Amino acid sequence: MSPLDSLVERIRGEFREMPGLRLTLAQACRLWQVDAATCEVVLCRLLAEGFLGRTPNGMFVALPTTVATPPLKMQPATAAKRLQRRTA
Repeated sequence: MSPLDSLVERIRGEFREMPGLRLTLAQACRLWQVDAATCEVVLCRLLAEGFLGRTPNGMFVALPTTVATPPLKMQPATAAKRLQRRTA
């Protein structure tokens, strides 16, 4: 993995670990101790991927993700009938 790819993953992880994290470019540079050009490349990459969004005032924020929930497992009718017999 290239150093840039490692930085992308590190920043992605930081946004996941800190829900609600909102940073300007300058704040991100200070937090991750990288120069502005490198930080901008990484943040723009995460914007292009749809992982980050940008507020009207220029703050970078993680976009909400949708997680598919697995379908509910239903008990077979015979197991439900046995349960009813035990409680009756």
